Amino acid sequence: MPGNPIASIEQHFAELDDPRIDRSKLHNLLDIVVLTICAIICGADDWVAVEMFGNAKHDWLKKFLELPNGIPSHDTFGRVFAALDPDQFQSCFLNWISAVSEITQGQVIALDGKTLRRSHDKRLGKKAIVMVSAWATANGLVLGQRKVDEKSNEITAIPELLQALEISGCIVTIDAMGCQKEIAADIVDQGADYVLALKENHGNLYDDVELLFDDLEESQFSAYEYDYERTVSKGHGRIEIRQCWTISDPDVLRFLRGAQEWEKLTSVVRVQAERRTTQKTTIEDRYYLSCLAGDAQKLLDVTRTHWGIENSLHWVLDIAFREDECRVRKGYAAQNLATLRHIAVNLLKQEKTAKVGTKSKRLRAGWDEDYLLKVLSGLFC
Repeated sequence: MPGNPIASIEQHFAELDDPRIDRSKLHNLLDIVVLTICAIICGADDWVAVEMFGNAKHDWLKKFLELPNGIPSHDTFGRVFAALDPDQFQSCFLNWISAVSEITQGQVIALDGKTLRRSHDKRLGKKAIVMVSAWATANGLVLGQRKVDEKSNEITAIPELLQALEISGCIVTIDAMGCQKEIAADIVDQGADYVLALKENHGNLYDDVELLFDDLEESQFSAYEYDYERTVSKGHGRIEIRQCWTISDPDVLRFLRGAQEWEKLTSVVRVQAERRTTQKTTIEDRYYLSCLAGDAQKLLDVTRTHWGIENSLHWVLDIAFREDECRVRKGYAAQNLATLRHIAVNLLKQEKTAKVGTKSKRLRAGWDEDYLLKVLSGLFC
């Protein structure tokens, strides 16, 4: 196996400032960070479990770490990550990702927010934190994340995250919360394209786009030039039919109220999702704004790909990492633990030899030290 993956981790996180005073530094900061990453990969979901992992794997860890005073206590892990600067920790994460990953041109980068439900503290009046993540759909990587300010919403966090990423040549997809003129302009300024979900929060424009496609349908699809694509998939006892219509004629789009305020707006999109089971049939229409040409097949693929962040990231965090059950909340600990989970997700996703789910990979890494090294080497080496 090439290189020393643990040494590589230490290299990427070496710039972290230690928040502790000198007399309390019984354990090296990088030892704490590396040990915690290994523990979370192997199934630890809180500080007590991290300490237990360290004690169980002490002899193995000593091959790579100094551990001058043995394994830190769970209280030490909690205090360090509660005090560690989360912005600096995330910056190290971003620098690591940009150094070790190559994002292909035309890839879909999906942005979405997720609430860490048990991170709230009613006694202190602290709300549950929300993390906005960027997911590279083809690579299967978390590219970065930003915490939503408690007194704000995702609209402020998304531009900060976009500025921290290299998205040139990619297609950025965001749900309705991120469908903002300023965010569209930021994406275009960074050399990327956008596909943004349009909902009723943009009243006039939404009404006009909805009416435009209603008119198209009522005219037997003769009122305007359009492109069309349809897909059918079967499985798990249901049939899903997806239809996509796009309109990109500039002489039509210019009559949409507010359309001229959207940077490089090239096409509007209607996706109709029909789900049939033996019990019922549901039909839902979704609308999008895009600076891509009105290729219905491509736009249908892009809009469907966006949901990979829900299935491949958020679902994994909830089911394999039990994120919504985690009660870590002191100081910056919940935010830093979210970053640690993202590191673990990235490493586990890149390990392709074990044909099992993420939860099973975590178990195997805890049982098999050679496999843990293989997981750690997936991106760092």
